[in-house]
Amino acid sequence: MTTKLEPNEPEQKKPKGSRFLGLRNSFLAGLVVIAPIGLTLWLIWTVIGWIDGFVLPIVPEAYKPENILRTLFGVDWPVNVRGIGVVVFLVFTTTVGWIAKGLIGRSLIGWGERLVDRMPVVRSIYNGLKQIAETVFVQTGTNFDRACLVEYPRKGIWAIAFVSTSAKGEIQESIPRDEPLVSVFLPTTPNPTSGFLLFVPKSEIIELRMSVEDAAKLVISAGLVYPAKTTVPTDGPDDGNSGERIHDRTR
Repeated sequence: MTTKLEPNEPEQKKPKGSRFLGLRNSFLAGLVVIAPIGLTLWLIWTVIGWIDGFVLPIVPEAYKPENILRTLFGVDWPVNVRGIGVVVFLVFTTTVGWIAKGLIGRSLIGWGERLVDRMPVVRSIYNGLKQIAETVFVQTGTNFDRACLVEYPRKGIWAIAFVSTSAKGEIQESIPRDEPLVSVFLPTTPNPTSGFLLFVPKSEIIELRMSVEDAAKLVISAGLVYPAKTTVPTDGPDDGNSGERIHDRTR
């Protein structure tokens, strides 16, 4: 039942502050949508321009776009299409990779690496950069495939880590534990490329059902970006949590 206003009773108006709050919330919501898209496009555009500025000056004059147009069509048009250097870079890199996979390419690379190993400072720089490039770009079966929780830096405090492999050889034999050990990488926040290598008993690891990518987002965002809830049905009685749990401790 609605209540009618009396003739002399003024209608209540929304305070101006609520309108401003609504506009602010709408602006922030739009910013959340636009900012990632804009920053991504800006970053791609900047990287493409950087590659063009580095590659195009070393391209022979006869193979630059404006000279090709002049040779083929007899027109003299200034061509400044961003991305030409990226195309040249992709073709050149693919060609080098194709040659490197052959017998002659492997022989040349081996000869060059042996030469670099004789240079005290250069070999350290080269080997470090090579390891980084292989870690980032080479697709192998040794990448992290599970995220987990470990107690670090002390009991009762948990941190996200990534399982790399089972401990083997001298590491497994030297640590006085009867159960198998697992080597995990514990990244730092917000830079996950640095961290700690830990050897943890398997029973003291809680494996997470979230993907490695979701766990990395959680680390990079300092706990602000959580993945979607992963639930696992249980066979126990209803305890108010809909018979669901988030993770299991490995046995």
